[in-house]
Amino acid sequence: MRVGTTAAVAATTMLTAGAAAVAAGRYGAGAALGRGSAAAAPPGFAPGGLTVHDLDPERGEITLTRSLDSALPGRYGLVAPGCRAAVGEVLGTGPTPDTLRRRLERVDSGELRPGTRVRMTPQVFAGNPGDALDLPYAEVEVPGELGTLPAWFLPGTRDTWVLTVHGLGTTREHPMVAMPLLDRMQTPVLAPCHRGDAGAPRSPDGIGHLGATEWRDLDAAMRYAVRHGANRIVLHGWSTGASMALHAAAHSALRAHISGLVLDSPLLDWRAAVRALVARRVPGPLLPLAVRAARARAALDPERLDRLADPSWLTVPTLVLQGRDDPIADWSTARQFAAARPELVTLDVFPDATHAASWNADQEGYEETLRRFLTPLM
Repeated sequence: MRVGTTAAVAATTMLTAGAAAVAAGRYGAGAALGRGSAAAAPPGFAPGGLTVHDLDPERGEITLTRSLDSALPGRYGLVAPGCRAAVGEVLGTGPTPDTLRRRLERVDSGELRPGTRVRMTPQVFAGNPGDALDLPYAEVEVPGELGTLPAWFLPGTRDTWVLTVHGLGTTREHPMVAMPLLDRMQTPVLAPCHRGDAGAPRSPDGIGHLGATEWRDLDAAMRYAVRHGANRIVLHGWSTGASMALHAAAHSALRAHISGLVLDSPLLDWRAAVRALVARRVPGPLLPLAVRAARARAALDPERLDRLADPSWLTVPTLVLQGRDDPIADWSTARQFAAARPELVTLDVFPDATHAASWNADQEGYEETLRRFLTPLM
């Protein structure tokens, strides 16, 4: 009886531990690939958030917890439940060594006060291109595979359109950072939502697939653009949006209309990206299980994704914009990608930039690189 009891207890313990591990794996998969709230930390930023210690709207200053995030150079959004703001350059140390001061550019909505917990995001602008940037735009609807996709259309005089597509942890507000430049270049812009976004159809399984299914919504946006006067299309994607652009360039029936690709922080090493995403939420001992669960839940096709990251199939000029400090998309992989096709691929690496935040770290350099790349494609 004692042997049987011991065995039963051991078996129960193993089953309980196994169930817990499976649950942790599923949680990790959902945390890595699921659709988060607007206040969730985008990849590349710490999920723990920051505390507002003080703010002086008259002087345009805010004091935040000192961290790797809050010390990043450049311009960023701040988000909290019911609140959106934007901050600029670091001004110096705060009143205590564990704080620092940044330029407070504006508060878009809600109220910031000492004690508010905020997260940083590469989304600097909030709302729509009209309210945030004073740019003419229209709300349009793109017929998609799963239903209607809301989109912004910004008019221009050229017949080459730029289609912008956001990535993990952001919304179509993120590409607004590039829209003032595109407006100055008189380039029409279409900025669509894709499955899982607010107002767009839900992904059937509720998670993202690193662009492997979402690209079909970008394909629908390309069809809309061609029907409404686009002769040529440049796809400009961030993170998984860059992956969607690669999928569209490789597989879309309209790929002959694509004249260029702009890939900001592309997930070229998808295995490393999945591992990095899962590691943000899962303890080390459970990481291998959670990574396997994430890959299984997303039904990722290794062969297809590996082929996509091999630039031998590329046929159009491609610009890769990459942060050197990107923890999700390693810059050395982007360097290898560019070196394999130097006649087509241009790489620009931004020091001190985290994932999908190269514009934030160096607005002037980013826009000049983008302008020079796009000009001959217009």
